[in-house]
Amino acid sequence: MTHLFTRLALTTTGLLTICVPLLAQTPTPKANDSTTPLHLLQPDYPVPYGAPRIDSVTAVLNRVYLYLDGATPALLIDKESGHRIDPIGTVNPNAIIKPGDFRLTSYEWGVTYAGMLLASEATGDPRFADYTRKRLAFLTSLRPYFQAQVTSDPKANTPLRQMLAPHALDDAGAMCAAMIKTALLKEQAGANSLKTALRPQIDAYVRYIMTKEYRLADGTLARNRPQPNTLWLDDLFMSVPALAQMGKLTGDKLYYDEAVKQVLQFSKRMFNRDKGLFMHGWVEGMGVHPEFHWARANGWAILTLVELLDVLPANHTGRPAVLDLLKAHAKGLAARQSGSGFWHQLLDRPDSYLETSATAIYAYSIARAINRGWLDPLAYAPMTLLAWNAVTTKVTPGGQVEGTCVGTGMGFDPAFYYHRPINVFAAHGYGPVLLAGAEVINLLKNKSFAINDSSLQLVK
Repeated sequence: MTHLFTRLALTTTGLLTICVPLLAQTPTPKANDSTTPLHLLQPDYPVPYGAPRIDSVTAVLNRVYLYLDGATPALLIDKESGHRIDPIGTVNPNAIIKPGDFRLTSYEWGVTYAGMLLASEATGDPRFADYTRKRLAFLTSLRPYFQAQVTSDPKANTPLRQMLAPHALDDAGAMCAAMIKTALLKEQAGANSLKTALRPQIDAYVRYIMTKEYRLADGTLARNRPQPNTLWLDDLFMSVPALAQMGKLTGDKLYYDEAVKQVLQFSKRMFNRDKGLFMHGWVEGMGVHPEFHWARANGWAILTLVELLDVLPANHTGRPAVLDLLKAHAKGLAARQSGSGFWHQLLDRPDSYLETSATAIYAYSIARAINRGWLDPLAYAPMTLLAWNAVTTKVTPGGQVEGTCVGTGMGFDPAFYYHRPINVFAAHGYGPVLLAGAEVINLLKNKSFAINDSSLQLVK
């Protein structure tokens, strides 16, 4: 019965080997439907799957904050000597805001200021709100210093040209909305003094939007580039949130009415009801409009709808139409989310690249709509968390945001959109990431999630 024992044998090389007869081995069961719960096998997901923890979301926000706080100094210097300048007296022609990685007065930074405020509210960390307060206070303190120079030459290339002499909605809307949100903060130290300091700039921005920007005959805000009488979907965000916030600040119904009017007049020309998507550009007089459903422009649109509904009075006659548009747009966007959680640069063209800033905007906007009761959490919460999980893979350990399309004009051919560069210094990515993370924290506080049969589900 030698087969019951381990036998020793010499190989042809003289080495001792251990021979174990087959009868002494236990065969490994074959993995099949009878032996293995195949439905529980772990998929190879390209991004994290499931509900994130609040502390992990907060950690991403902290990384972004630390990077931006160091990369955007609030200091006036002499560009030749590098020495600090006190903004008093005669203007030094060499005076500039100390260069950082981003411009403090751009529309992208208006989004970032708002994102910092929301991050502070969601996390309870005052550093985020302080970032916004300190920089807006710094900018408004420079107004008297540069005012005379800009008044004498509205095209003067001064650090505050965008604030003191806006040339486009890009110069005004997002910054204005962020300033009003900051002015309305009640818990801040010195709240009244900051509100007083911000108000002249707020009024200047709103005056530009209401009275100076070019319009079509029916009053729709427009541009004369790249073609005469052109609507840019981006301009919804560059105008409507500021008008809506002005309504909240002043209580004047005029601003709410104007905000709703712009949304409805843009959407009747640019929203494709069959697809649930907006086209990027519309030109008066064109018989055929090439529909390029650029992701970030659709982001600006849904962000606008959420921003408007946030403050639009419940009894405003335009509210049902705006809410209906939000639901239709969210449905169209949800149908085009990729399996990795991102959305494509051109939403209905899956061979275009996956883009970060739009994905972050959608994550914020849909999470906000769920938290406000405007969208069904059963249907939309899992996809929103998937989107946030995707975004986190693009935030580096140093807090930079990768995968963001650079600033983009309007095109009527696909190559223009397909090949737009991406860059970590594309400022459009940072505010949306802050907004998305903050609102996802609110979602996680309000709702519970669990894995059921391997899929993420809302737990009622």
